[in-house]
Amino acid sequence: MKAEIGIIGGSGLYSMPGFETQEEVHIETPFGRPSDNYVLGKLGGHSVAFLARHGRGHRLSPSELNFRANVYGMKSLGVERIISLSAVGSLKDEHHPLDFVIPDQFFDRTRGRVSTFFGDGLVAHVSFAHPVCPEICYVTIAMVTDYDCWHPDHDAVTVNEIITHLVKNAENACKVVAQAVAKIPAARSCQCGSALSHAIITDRKMVPEATRRKLGILIDKYFV
Repeated sequence: MKAEIGIIGGSGLYSMPGFETQEEVHIETPFGRPSDNYVLGKLGGHSVAFLARHGRGHRLSPSELNFRANVYGMKSLGVERIISLSAVGSLKDEHHPLDFVIPDQFFDRTRGRVSTFFGDGLVAHVSFAHPVCPEICYVTIAMVTDYDCWHPDHDAVTVNEIITHLVKNAENACKVVAQAVAKIPAARSCQCGSALSHAIITDRKMVPEATRRKLGILIDKYFV
């Protein structure tokens, strides 16, 4: 079974109202194992693939997430759009706990893990001037749980309070995801599907065959 839309988030989304489970798939990728098996089914008239970002039972810490395997696995299933849900701390007064925020730009401070699919003889530079597509080919839904540690009036937040917000956010996330999936159009009119057309810098004749095979589902259409 193939999928059109990928959902990356908590395992509770598998049991969301309206989701019809049809198959569970284990995928091995050139980048290792994804966080968990993919759960495939129907939602809002679309074929979807769910993946628990931290694994079922929340087994993986943020620094252990194999994001390349997670996305590669989605790609191998035929996914062209991804909705990603993340619990976050708020750094602004106006973003309250239980609010949902849709980022349109990122400041990446990730450390200690690789940050690209490329290398090993193939160089590509994709522009991040507009990292989020208005056709929502990859969108992050940031679900606010607390004010982190900076807010003078909220410095005593407890783990129990955060868990309560996480549970409530999960309930709201199911509603948002169901409505978003139902409204996603079948055809893409954006440029996300050809993001690498001018990004591959390496002379195609010089790309090692092993690298070409490893990244085949990402780059083959640019090598014809």
